Amino acid sequence: MILSMTGFGKAVKELPDKKISVEIKSLNSKQLDVNARISATYKDKEMEIRTLLAQKIERGKVDVSVGVDHGNEAVSSKLNVDAIEKHYKDILQVAKHLEVEPPKDVLSVVLKLPEVIQTESATLDEQEWEGAKSAIEEALKAFQDFRKQEGKMLEGIFKEKIEAIANFLKEVDKYDVDRIEKIKAKMVDGMKKLDVPYDKNRFEQEMIFYIERLDINEEKARLNNHLNYFLETMRNESSQGRKLGFITQEIGREINTLGSKSNHAEMQQIVVRMKDELEQIKEQILNVL
Repeated sequence: MILSMTGFGKAVKELPDKKISVEIKSLNSKQLDVNARISATYKDKEMEIRTLLAQKIERGKVDVSVGVDHGNEAVSSKLNVDAIEKHYKDILQVAKHLEVEPPKDVLSVVLKLPEVIQTESATLDEQEWEGAKSAIEEALKAFQDFRKQEGKMLEGIFKEKIEAIANFLKEVDKYDVDRIEKIKAKMVDGMKKLDVPYDKNRFEQEMIFYIERLDINEEKARLNNHLNYFLETMRNESSQGRKLGFITQEIGREINTLGSKSNHAEMQQIVVRMKDELEQIKEQILNVL
């Protein structure tokens, strides 16, 4: 089953005196890259939160936020007098050192600096943490459901494109025999136009050798196998984005070889159409987990 790396999940947990909100969203990435914005109340639990995310998400560029709304409850805060005094003295000292006038209202400047206001965060009790953890798990479930839904859409696209390439491969068969006959006729006609004596047996040997180099039966068989393997991997394995990417590379290699060996206008047009379908697969493979 295909899972997309694009995902979104949100959950809200109501507690008696506060509301916990969790939001998770992700885009494609080669590795797991988590950007966490976590309320100060849960900072001590950040590693546990990251571990929980890593177990479920596996891969992607992830933004997660865990916030707390205290409602009408006032959050206790106070001025950090020591920090204010230090910043005040530092500003005056720097102004004196640079021989410039200090700001007219030094105190208003100081109050805008970091650490001058201290917020007293409540101690995290086990009941609140269980509520927060429940909200995270609920958001993760919504996130995974979103990934499955997006993955189902991608699966439909891949099936359509793989089927199109398989149909183009069948069209190649219509021109393959005709192609060889035309090459033989062209070579024989060329020798006749030269109007010089030549060893017919040697000419036949060289022609057979040349035509064998243009044989595409192995390429057609390998390409067909790669197409089937792509569909099988997509159905039966999870977290298969990288593997599908490797199979796509092999499909591209066989299509390129078909093009280089075709020596036939109609077949080369088919190869171009195959490449177009494959490029669309490559674009979407980047979104597969």
